[in-house]
Amino acid sequence: MKQAKLHPRNIHINGYDFSFLIKASPELIPFVITSARNGQTIDFTNSQSVKQLNKALLKAYYQINFWDIPNTYLCPPVPGRVDYIHYLADLLAKENNHSIPTGKKLKVLDIGTGANLIYPLTGNKTYQWHFTASDIDPVSVKIAQQIALFNNLKIDIRLQKQQANIFKNLIKSKDIFDITLCNPPFHSSIEDANKGSERKWKNLNKTCNKVVNDKSNLNFGGQKAELWCPGGELQFIKNMINESNEYKAQCLWFTCLVSKKNNLAAIYKEFKLQNVTEFTTIDMAQGQKTSRFVAWTFYDKAKRQTWAKDRWS
Repeated sequence: MKQAKLHPRNIHINGYDFSFLIKASPELIPFVITSARNGQTIDFTNSQSVKQLNKALLKAYYQINFWDIPNTYLCPPVPGRVDYIHYLADLLAKENNHSIPTGKKLKVLDIGTGANLIYPLTGNKTYQWHFTASDIDPVSVKIAQQIALFNNLKIDIRLQKQQANIFKNLIKSKDIFDITLCNPPFHSSIEDANKGSERKWKNLNKTCNKVVNDKSNLNFGGQKAELWCPGGELQFIKNMINESNEYKAQCLWFTCLVSKKNNLAAIYKEFKLQNVTEFTTIDMAQGQKTSRFVAWTFYDKAKRQTWAKDRWS
């Protein structure tokens, strides 16, 4: 099967250049191995290997000299996360005469940033956007704040104190955001999350042609808030759409990743219930996996173009 490519602007589109990564981050050396095809790779079933690869990618390509998270927290794949950023840029460019708006005048809200802070870090370095990031976990917020501070990045990181809320009590009366993004919790319970980890474990065994006996060292960690919430992904996104209606004048585009394609029909129904003016689904291809995000707005085309002219010109 021919693997689909990442976004054309994604700097990781041609895979990992380990010589370049090792030069930037020599700490990666002990984790680099030779694959069956005589190429360099890492053991993707090993959490420390994946973390060191992320550190090297962030340092080599995004000038993030300090990045670290506890072993129990979600360690995201950088290339796939950056793809979301590039497709958001494309969405904004449509309102701006097909020119991507860059610079700190572009305001982005990241819902559920996690301890890893991956979207604000890569989005700031790629397009110089100004990010506000939120999370319901105080530890994640503290770690994210430290990462931003140590890399001298001005990122507004906020704690969402009301775990049942998404935008409520987070977006302030004077806030204006050009776009929001979110990687929502996938699962509806801890049991469901554990089953998902078990499936990933089996898939990694097949992909890496090995048997992993120590599951505690696998690379798909994650705290409760990162992995599951009541009602799972679908209920989370429906809640987000519902709350977005209250802040429709303060944000041009709302967006959210959708991992399960069969959730789209119910999401589209919620858009109509909330009188969304326009919505779209954007597919993203990553290897043999296809992911997607939904985007919605309460502004018509003319008002969106006025927004872009007033704020980005």
